[in-house]
Amino acid sequence: MVPHKLISIIALFFFASSLFISPSSSSSSAVLSAITKDHETHLYTFSLYLKTPPQLTYLLLDLGASFTWIDCSISSTYRSISCDSPLCSALGSRACAKCFHSPTPDHCSTNPCILSPLNSVTHKSSTGKAIVDSLALPVTDGRNPGQLRGFSEFLLSCSKKSLLKGLTKGVAGLAGLGRSRFSLNTQVSTSLSSTRTFALCLSGSPSAPGVAFFGSPGPYYFLPEIDLSKTLRYTPLILNPVQSDYFINLTSIKVNGVSVQLNRKILAGVEHEFGGTKLSTVTPYTTLHSNIYKAFTETFVNESGKLNLTVTNPVEPFKVCYNADEVLDTRVGPAVPTVDLVMNDDDVFWRIFGSNSMVRIARDDVDVWCLGFLDGGTGTWIVIGGHQMEDNLLQFDLEQQSLGFSSSVLAYSTSCSNFNFTTASNLS
Repeated sequence: MVPHKLISIIALFFFASSLFISPSSSSSSAVLSAITKDHETHLYTFSLYLKTPPQLTYLLLDLGASFTWIDCSISSTYRSISCDSPLCSALGSRACAKCFHSPTPDHCSTNPCILSPLNSVTHKSSTGKAIVDSLALPVTDGRNPGQLRGFSEFLLSCSKKSLLKGLTKGVAGLAGLGRSRFSLNTQVSTSLSSTRTFALCLSGSPSAPGVAFFGSPGPYYFLPEIDLSKTLRYTPLILNPVQSDYFINLTSIKVNGVSVQLNRKILAGVEHEFGGTKLSTVTPYTTLHSNIYKAFTETFVNESGKLNLTVTNPVEPFKVCYNADEVLDTRVGPAVPTVDLVMNDDDVFWRIFGSNSMVRIARDDVDVWCLGFLDGGTGTWIVIGGHQMEDNLLQFDLEQQSLGFSSSVLAYSTSCSNFNFTTASNLS
């Protein structure tokens, strides 16, 4: 559920922005959105405007989904797409396949283009019409939100209300940011005639949102006036031909500089459907192939012993936990061994400090820090989850096919909740 305090914060800045709806000819080449975390489901909610007139709407953020979908009942201003439209052909609707090759097919001009929206939490799908509606997001110079920028022909799908079951309470659908020409990020960048780049800074704060930027490689300013775009390292994005998710080439894992002994064939394999290292905002904690998980946790426990930390009784779903009163606190979280995700060579690594590797569990007579990585069985290679992404700036450049990553921005004395959502009226 989106907390009431966060709703008030976001609604305030969206209301101020909505006083000025900038035309499509606006000179700004970047827009943004607030992102909140639901601490019950550990999922993230994306804030935007839909409909005419614009209405503040919350959607589940799915980094890997190829298109956005909403509950059909929330909008009466959308326009349906017919089977015989070029757009439906580009979408590849299976329900309309017979219309794509026949010059005079029956009912193709009256039958709606049908898609299959997916609930990526429950993994259930439905059928829904392909539609276009109005979308609006605030423009930005990287420092503040400004006037709303409208996109009148935003393509998405709508579905039955039942498909919302299992998602965060209060959301009206799902925002897809995957590698697709019909994802939200691609459509926005195309409409802006800007670089196909977007960035996420997820906040784990219970009281302040994180932020997403679209159409700009930076700057991204966070209080106190820190441009986090300058902290990025880069690694290639790897194309998986059958998924719209984002994959990177992870070549090794180190704990406190000690290499985890792994079968390198398990880390490779992005050329087929079940391999590679995926980034996911609908996976709360990083999951590892069982063989990787076993070797990783053994190395972590061994290295934590050198810090005089002793494993205590585990708390589900985690297997490695430490009494909280034995763990020191630092600017980047609990003082535990660092975890490095190494990509291509030893000089390019995503460093995970305690704030992202550990999860605090304090309830009843239990107060522990647990290693926030899960055994994903033998059907999963590596999926980097939301907890490991929090307070890390991630930039997805679809023109250069690269991922920029900052590691924890706490090391720079800021956080993803430190973006200034005070409306800047001079932006247009």
